[in-house]
Amino acid sequence: MTDLLAAYAAAGPGHDEMLQASGAARTAWDRLAARAHLGNGEELAARAEEVTSLLADHGATAPGTGDAWQLDPLPVLLDEVEWTRLEDAVRQRTELLDAVLADLYGPRRLLSSGILPPELVLSHPGFVRAADGIRLPGAHQLVVAGADVARNADGSWVVITDHAQAPSGMGHAMEDRRVVSQVLAGLYRHSRIRRIGPFFHALGQALAGVAPEAAGDGARVALLTSGPSSPTAFDEGYLAAMLGIPLVQGTDLVVEDGRVWARALDGRAPVDVLLRRVDARDCDPLELRGGTGLGTPGLVQAARTGTVSVVNPFGSGALENPALLTYLPRLSRALRDEELTLGSAVTYWCGERSMCSHVIANLARLVIKPIGSAPGSTVHGWELTNGERADLAVQISHRPWAWVGQEPVEASTTPTVEGRGLRAYPTVLRTFAVARGETYDVMAGALGRVTPDGGRSLSAPHPAGAAKDVWVLSAEPYAAAESWPGEPELLPRRAEATGIAPRAARELFRLGRATERAEGTARLLRAVADRRDDEGTTTRPGAQHGADPGAGAVPILLAALRGEPTGIAGAAVDLPGDAPAPPSPARDLPLSQVVTDPAVPGTIAHAVAAMVRSAASVRDLLSPDTWLALSSLERTLALERRRRAGSEADTEAELGLGPVLGRVLEGLLALSGVFTESMVHDVGWTLLEVGRRLERAQHLVAVLAATVTTRHEPAVDALVQRSVLSAHESVLTHRRRYPGQPPLRGMLELLLLDGANPRSLAFQLDRIGELLADLPAVSRGPQSRDQLLADVVDLLTEMPLDAVVAEAGPGGERTRLAETLTSMAWRLQSLGAEITAVHLTSPRPAQWPGEVWTP
Repeated sequence: MTDLLAAYAAAGPGHDEMLQASGAARTAWDRLAARAHLGNGEELAARAEEVTSLLADHGATAPGTGDAWQLDPLPVLLDEVEWTRLEDAVRQRTELLDAVLADLYGPRRLLSSGILPPELVLSHPGFVRAADGIRLPGAHQLVVAGADVARNADGSWVVITDHAQAPSGMGHAMEDRRVVSQVLAGLYRHSRIRRIGPFFHALGQALAGVAPEAAGDGARVALLTSGPSSPTAFDEGYLAAMLGIPLVQGTDLVVEDGRVWARALDGRAPVDVLLRRVDARDCDPLELRGGTGLGTPGLVQAARTGTVSVVNPFGSGALENPALLTYLPRLSRALRDEELTLGSAVTYWCGERSMCSHVIANLARLVIKPIGSAPGSTVHGWELTNGERADLAVQISHRPWAWVGQEPVEASTTPTVEGRGLRAYPTVLRTFAVARGETYDVMAGALGRVTPDGGRSLSAPHPAGAAKDVWVLSAEPYAAAESWPGEPELLPRRAEATGIAPRAARELFRLGRATERAEGTARLLRAVADRRDDEGTTTRPGAQHGADPGAGAVPILLAALRGEPTGIAGAAVDLPGDAPAPPSPARDLPLSQVVTDPAVPGTIAHAVAAMVRSAASVRDLLSPDTWLALSSLERTLALERRRRAGSEADTEAELGLGPVLGRVLEGLLALSGVFTESMVHDVGWTLLEVGRRLERAQHLVAVLAATVTTRHEPAVDALVQRSVLSAHESVLTHRRRYPGQPPLRGMLELLLLDGANPRSLAFQLDRIGELLADLPAVSRGPQSRDQLLADVVDLLTEMPLDAVVAEAGPGGERTRLAETLTSMAWRLQSLGAEITAVHLTSPRPAQWPGEVWTP
């Protein structure tokens, strides 16, 4: 035993996953420590840091919070013989729940016979009356199920919670396996570990297997999500990418001609199967609950007529009723004539008088749950004061059928990394089962969770603490192939057209705009910072120029950066929306905060946050490498925030922004490379590229309007123009091409008229025109869109370059240049709004506030 394991101690007298009753480590743990070279705390901490870095690179976020996903590098090790017993018990329990579900929405013999009290079922919000009689094709109604299990002090397994409506965590389980197998690569490669990839193949086959008969061999499957704000958005996106199916939201779907269709830019595509990750009550505002904006009118009727299969079916949430745990042993005997192998945490339903009396008498030691429990509604009786327990007893007495009491589970503990050592933390595993043939396949592993709060949060929907990969150690080598994102899709698919929803297209358009806005701001800020550093000045706008050209150039460049005086620079599009924004609030910030403050529009950090939001909305359409670049940007900005926060210097007077801006640009250039080289150049990519080109054009026009529409001292103008050229990657070309010409004329020719310069306005306009021509035809005519673009092209080609350069008003104004740039600016802004209106407008969410039905 290594010193690291020898120093580990179990937290109590209960079961520990590493230590035997004698206190010696189980053989598998000794091997793990030796093969993974975990001989000391430094190595352990290094593994934990590597896990954190990999998760950030993959964009993994925690359910319910959006914070970084926490994963412990040490897996939970389970022997295959022991796992097989648990696997069989999970399979039996899932078959029982499937039989219960089929009865509740079929003959309802369980209710009519009194085996299940009707008020227990009918009062639960998961019971959906509109789902009566809806059946999926095939042998099972419960297609995929999850169960949170923990090991008691005696080593036996019990279920804390069943997950039947929309079980989450499958994507996280695969992500955990992917990361841990990289961090412990040598150990993983030489260990006999059962793979979890086959489970996802089985899931893909199960989804295709419940498709309506009319779908034939090419079932079209989609994952229904509530969007990037979903508590399990990462899990949904990861799972959709693995299965090779699109993410859709309620507004992406329409029920017409008796069936469900997915809206697309080039028409519509039929949907045969929906893997549902939205609460059933929010799926159809006509028959269920209106006012949420998440549903698709007519979806329940389509499921009722059998033109679409919804997995899991509407109403399967009734199986998550904690009161049902009380009756499962009885139900097993009634429906299957066998004893339930995998029991539940001892649960008392207060709808039965004797159980209610027992719960009220023992509030101080029980876990109390309302049967329609929402996150945070679970109460630990021992944490309440006497007065609070008295109030709770009154509530239970008033509505006894709505409450259960549950004996706390003293969950087994598992070694978990804490600093440079190991601590014993209570552990819960979420197992998963998927329908296959007449029975169920169980994932050969699970999503593990450990919590430092003594196990109090183990029964919460998203427990605090860290995740754990779960390794089932096989006696024989296991050679089944693992499935990673990026491998061939798991579902048979028909060849389709573009098939991208207006919502997803809009997010890609916004992603392109946000990416270019971040880059434009970073390049201009670097030019400002370089000029300020080179000239050794901290002059602010309004300072006297004197004899120092740099003192005169810096305020002009700052005005361009902060949208002064024209307001154009900050008035393109307020990310992530499409409405015009006010002049940039970043104008009053220290320069370092223009880099790092995510709360203020106009900053680099604000643009990066918009990029992350849009990317999360279309995770299934992006390369996994996208998250490497986004993670690099987020880490760079976070490190700079921490560094600046620890400085006592006046941040406006600080020098040395160059390094952080260089790293930001490195990440943005990497992201541009991913977009160009790793995305299929389909309609989604086209809109992303339109967004980038449009934003680059607007940024260039705004910068020129703020810097060269007024004459200054020649030395000041020369510095300003050189900085503008530098900010648009054109200074070297200008030096080479225009050595003997007036600086301004050459600069305007290069940045406005040169169609071969990828940074010029002419190049952007040509590219936008080509890209718009590639978009699918739309019913609403694009004449206004095309006219706006043509107007900008005309303004550019008709601009008398020599005349606008030579012009000088009484105060040095170049009025014709300013008027031309201003005219271009508002037309470009209108062009963005028109593109959105023509191509990217989704229907408003269907809402009937007056018809909201609450069970």
